[in-house]
Amino acid sequence: MSRQARALIDLDAIRANYRLACAQSPQSQAVAIVKADAYGHGATRVAAALEPEVPAFGVACIEEAIALREAGITRPILLLEGFFQPDELPIIVEQNFWTALHSEHQIDQIAALPESAGLHVWLKMDSGMHRLGVAPEHYADAFRRLKALPQVAEVVLMSHFACADELDNDFTRVQIERFRQATEGLDAPVSLANSPATLGWPQARQDLMRPGLMLYGASPFGQPQVEADKLQPAMTLLSEVIAVREIEPGESVGYACTWTADQPSRVGTVAMGYGDGFPRHAKNGTPVLIDGQRSRIIGRVSMDMLTVDLTDLPQAGLGSTVEFWGANLSINEVAPWCDTIPYTLMTCLTGRIPRIYRGD
Repeated sequence: MSRQARALIDLDAIRANYRLACAQSPQSQAVAIVKADAYGHGATRVAAALEPEVPAFGVACIEEAIALREAGITRPILLLEGFFQPDELPIIVEQNFWTALHSEHQIDQIAALPESAGLHVWLKMDSGMHRLGVAPEHYADAFRRLKALPQVAEVVLMSHFACADELDNDFTRVQIERFRQATEGLDAPVSLANSPATLGWPQARQDLMRPGLMLYGASPFGQPQVEADKLQPAMTLLSEVIAVREIEPGESVGYACTWTADQPSRVGTVAMGYGDGFPRHAKNGTPVLIDGQRSRIIGRVSMDMLTVDLTDLPQAGLGSTVEFWGANLSINEVAPWCDTIPYTLMTCLTGRIPRIYRGD
């Protein structure tokens, strides 16, 4: 590998984070969410590493599920967005996919399947997020319709939280209570908890948790939290300094001259840019580690390169290793400097960044 921009993926850390999720509620099961290419970590490799421990995986859509099957993953796979067209249903049945269901007209489409279909359906309630889901007042009727269908082997009751990452926001309790009232008397497993609910809302854990972000070592919270603080970073994004120059006070760096030196400065050019998925809008001062020492990005991120401040690091120079986030620099610290969240930083890395795996 010539260009040294790369992402190191620690599969042992992902396993440890999955076990941390399970430890929050030992009586529950945890479906490992590997949508969006396992949040940028590589879904097939992550799923292969977790398959001996998980009951099932979760993805967004059938294309992601098929890719896992073609890679040899045999566990059930939940389609979190459900099916979009009825012609997906025979594939779902054949491949042992589980499907979310969020609209009552989809029940009619399931009823058209052969009676031997044996479909596993996760019936989604809109408890307040207002993206997908059956309204609470219609939920029990939808559940009973599904239970009456010979094509359906199991129904799981599910919903999704809007504000679980805000531990002081009472709306999560409101959603839990709406869900409880609407499902009273319905005999079926329950799945509510995403990563923040798995870590911070014990009353939401129920029968089946759905950890996603936390598997990859980032906290879903904007402040310290006792369980989230145990997570192990799974991705370390690295590159190296490919050029060094010295500039005088008053000289600027990069497109649009967004940073100007106020003292004699050493500037390092690094092989990393928005073509790799690193945010163009990262601010001046965004932290990085250079040979393990803290420094900062200066100037605007361009497509293939960015610049860092070497002024106070006389030992750093050509070939120095630059860490953008990972084992030694929390992605949760970096994300606000880019006006975004860890989810975005991970999932937006492009295919130009090779993933290098440890812990197979």
